[in-house]
Amino acid sequence: MQQIFAMIATPKKIHINTITDYHKLAGLPTPGHPLLSVIKFEDLKLKPDNQIISMIHNFYSIVLKRDNNNTCRYGQKQEITLHQGGLHFMSPKQVLTMVVHSQEYTPIGWLLLIHPDFLWNTAIAKKIKQYEFFSYEVNESLALSVDEETTVVNMIKNINQEVADGIDLHSKDVIIAQIELLLAYSERIYKRLFTSEKKNEHRILDQLEILIVKYFKSNDLIKNGIPTIQYIADQLHISPNYLSRLLQSITGQSTKNYLHDKLIELAKEKLSTTELSVSEIAYEIGFKTPQSFSKLFKNKTKLTPLEFRKSFN
Repeated sequence: MQQIFAMIATPKKIHINTITDYHKLAGLPTPGHPLLSVIKFEDLKLKPDNQIISMIHNFYSIVLKRDNNNTCRYGQKQEITLHQGGLHFMSPKQVLTMVVHSQEYTPIGWLLLIHPDFLWNTAIAKKIKQYEFFSYEVNESLALSVDEETTVVNMIKNINQEVADGIDLHSKDVIIAQIELLLAYSERIYKRLFTSEKKNEHRILDQLEILIVKYFKSNDLIKNGIPTIQYIADQLHISPNYLSRLLQSITGQSTKNYLHDKLIELAKEKLSTTELSVSEIAYEIGFKTPQSFSKLFKNKTKLTPLEFRKSFN
């Protein structure tokens, strides 16, 4: 296994083309089916120590995992901790980065790997791409109740048992049916959570308002410029995509437009209550040039900053 970890330590990402390759990397025996595998995390032989593992899989991954010692990053998003009862979905070609912070690497749970070739000539081959949770950020994974987790584990065990019993003429149909059931059940949980999240949306917007006001009142605008969408999402402990969906749903605005409107409100206040020049205001509210500020101000108000100021005289 030392040679494998030498690979992991390099800056390059590890491309895993087949499920068999994944088994080799994880120190597992050859899978019972080359295009599908069910793995218990407790069986993984990888025991990294202070490693950063970045992998690209060429297959779908469905993960039910408890792991409070370490963090993961799906794609280029922020690191998150995998908590108990979290159900995670990853599509082929996505980057999964795992950051191990503890010598006691003790993940618990199940991993279902499905190669796209296994789904050929089935109804699920096209439908699987329509499930939104496969594009979800890991930190927005499906949180399961105890009963839901038990149900999901039983479904995964049924798939595992079908593979373990040996492949026959009916095996694929049975496994596909089990996968469809698992995804349908996950879709139910997703819709329930999405509905529940609606109840928290206004609370998050309140936190966003407080964050923006605090940022604008501090010296951060002058020191660091206009806050990025990633910065705002990080401060709210949500992903940029979730923030975008939330604002679009409630305000009909993108995050960028929402932020620009707040900047224009601040600019109007300074233009109407201070003697600062347009250039001074532009720099104070985070713009790199007065021209970019004036362009945005006119785009939003149909007036130049000076025209707006004169309207108060």
